[in-house]
Amino acid sequence: MVGMRTWNLKSGDPGAFILVADARFGATDYVNDQIWGLHLERSEPPSLALRTTFGLRARSLRLFPRFVEGDTAFNDPAAFSSQPVVKRFYPNYLLVAFSPLMGIDVEIEYWVPDSHSVTGRIKITNSRLSVRQLRFEWVALLRPSGDGQPMAACEINGVTVLCGKTDGITPVVFMSGAPGVSAGPYPALNIELDLAPGGTRQFIWAQAGLAGADESFALAKEQANNNWEALLARLDIINGRVLEIETGNPDWDAALALTQKNALSMFVGPTEQLRECSFVLSRLPDQGFSPRGNGSDYTHLWNGQSVMDADYLISLILPSAPEFAKGLLENYLSTQTQKGFIDWKPGLGGQRGRMLATPLIVNMAWRIYEATEDRAFLEKIFPNLVSFVQAWFTPEQDRDGDGLPEWSHPLQSGYEDHPAFSQWQAWSQGADITQAESPALCAFLYHEIQLLIRMARDIEQPGPISAMESLADNLKSAVETSWDESNNIYRYWDRESHHCNIGDFLGSRQGPGEVYLQRDFEQPVRVLIQIQSAEERSRPANIFIHGMGTSERHRVENIAEERVQWYLGRGNVTSERVYQHLEHIEISGVEPEDQVTLRGVDLTVQDQTLLLPLWAGIPEKSRAGKLVNHTITDEVRFWHRFGIPSFVQYYAEDHPEACYDISLIWNNLIGEGLLQYGYVDEAVILFTRLMEAIVDSLKQHQSFYQHYHSQNGKGSGERDSLQGLVPIGLFLKILGVRVLSSRRVMLQGHNPFPMPITIKYRGLTIHREAKQTKITFPGGQTAVVRNPKPRIVTVEE
Repeated sequence: MVGMRTWNLKSGDPGAFILVADARFGATDYVNDQIWGLHLERSEPPSLALRTTFGLRARSLRLFPRFVEGDTAFNDPAAFSSQPVVKRFYPNYLLVAFSPLMGIDVEIEYWVPDSHSVTGRIKITNSRLSVRQLRFEWVALLRPSGDGQPMAACEINGVTVLCGKTDGITPVVFMSGAPGVSAGPYPALNIELDLAPGGTRQFIWAQAGLAGADESFALAKEQANNNWEALLARLDIINGRVLEIETGNPDWDAALALTQKNALSMFVGPTEQLRECSFVLSRLPDQGFSPRGNGSDYTHLWNGQSVMDADYLISLILPSAPEFAKGLLENYLSTQTQKGFIDWKPGLGGQRGRMLATPLIVNMAWRIYEATEDRAFLEKIFPNLVSFVQAWFTPEQDRDGDGLPEWSHPLQSGYEDHPAFSQWQAWSQGADITQAESPALCAFLYHEIQLLIRMARDIEQPGPISAMESLADNLKSAVETSWDESNNIYRYWDRESHHCNIGDFLGSRQGPGEVYLQRDFEQPVRVLIQIQSAEERSRPANIFIHGMGTSERHRVENIAEERVQWYLGRGNVTSERVYQHLEHIEISGVEPEDQVTLRGVDLTVQDQTLLLPLWAGIPEKSRAGKLVNHTITDEVRFWHRFGIPSFVQYYAEDHPEACYDISLIWNNLIGEGLLQYGYVDEAVILFTRLMEAIVDSLKQHQSFYQHYHSQNGKGSGERDSLQGLVPIGLFLKILGVRVLSSRRVMLQGHNPFPMPITIKYRGLTIHREAKQTKITFPGGQTAVVRNPKPRIVTVEE
């Protein structure tokens, strides 16, 4: 593969080597997607093992090489003369080189051509000056589930192969070269080698996992007959569109390349339910199989494309895969109703999130437009985007009709484990998110409207501008009104009272009965009732609140049992109304041992979403300065060692670790906000800290993680999660480079990183130093840019 980068990644270097069917090469099977992982170490038995579980249909299948010279066998990489190094990696391809014995050099190429098979090419070379005799074995070690059968030699159509059975599939391993069967400790196909000095032997192997042995054999043999040179040429062409980034830091380079590989690996489909490829949140050997056969039994990791994740993924794959980015947006638009409603999480199996999409749809479209300059695409979808934003201002979303909509669920906000609104975390308050108004939602909508206005001007459709400007002004005014000058942060406010309530303990009791209060409040309170059942079961609780609202008229509010949200024996419910005076509260339907606690809803939490107005461009410069200098870069609150945490720690006394979780998606948005107001140095520091945590996980655990700890950098949550990939879009924005095509580049500012950075794309090379940038185009033309003002550098075709 001429021109493609060669790596030398060994155990202890950054690595995350999952192999999947690459949707760029053709459709994948959403309900039967067999996924593989290569382990350079930590396998049992010790080996260079390619492993799968067929989506938990087997305990494991491991494929690995074994070499026997004389009476000595070699399969443990730790005992190899030269340990394995990964030379090239793509979503569906790996090249690994090693020397199991002195003077014997081996290259193994792995390729996943589709969702049901894997194949490889093995080259064994004698680099000594004497003849070498050894036996090569290709081991297939199956630990089946249930009453399955381990791999064993069998003959199909006169060909010796290895066959096994596990949970409805019959894996078959085929190898070229008329192999024999090993009598060693593991089931294997083997070939006796007599290698002359400098001699090389090459073999092709393939494994297929279909229902029957004959089907699997036919597919394995078909894959083994593929033209490898043609395959490598195609890999070269398709992966030539991926950015090659050289920073001078090998760990950074590997993390950036692995991020692009993993981001492209997340794409699956399409299906009849979604006509464009969608994505999953992680793609690992234990995933990919739906026992029901339609995906309805998949977890949240595979059951749809959520908006925050989609927007982040688009920022990772542009300019490499604009067709995938457009497809994600088209999937959302395919769910749009006549009223503008777009589903929050459409899935490849026809799943739906049944909530209005987070207001980032326009942002996605703008990212695509900036990267592709496809005006026709923008003109086509512009009416849909306008209709979507308008849907946020209907009574279903704006429940009090003040032009300031409310979230319907924490998931919709992109912050599931919210310390004030999560219903399933014991350390969360568990209040009803629909009863509060959020600076983040207002910021999202304000940003969407500003982009719509820019789009309208670009495509010369100014009709909606006036109405949109009015909506934006109201949103901006509300956000600015929520500014807390003493703490230099924006605040949540109650939907009805418009105050940022400070929570207060009101009372408690055990079992059913009444809690007498007779309390007046300076600011109206919204009541939160928390029930802890003694047996961790739900209760048919019925609640009456007696008191007076702001009009000082007596009212009785009934909270019926269906409104109480239960999770693991904990029930939460928030009053529909606010109270200036509380008389007493009656509780029935609970058991005598159950504990009932009454509080005022607390909206004073300081979390990452309250920083979003910076990204939306809402504050004027002096207020933005306060937000950055006194809040974001406050080491006690948000400016932690490895990134910006989810929320400030003193709101998590019962579970302090939760507040240290770093969300790269939110850090990415905050980083973009820093850049918007000229805080480039701060953005560099933030990105560098995030990279330290990511690189450490890749080196220690060979995995990206869903979250990273803001104080010690340790990864947690789902392994190889989309949400844990390097924010490449932020990196390119900090660098001031936007690649529009191989002949068209946008530059802005100077390189703020302490090292020169080179970006290569389809024959284009951009070398960015501190004070100048040299661009070399595919035809050899060069341009040197020293002026930091934004400009597009183009060469004619």
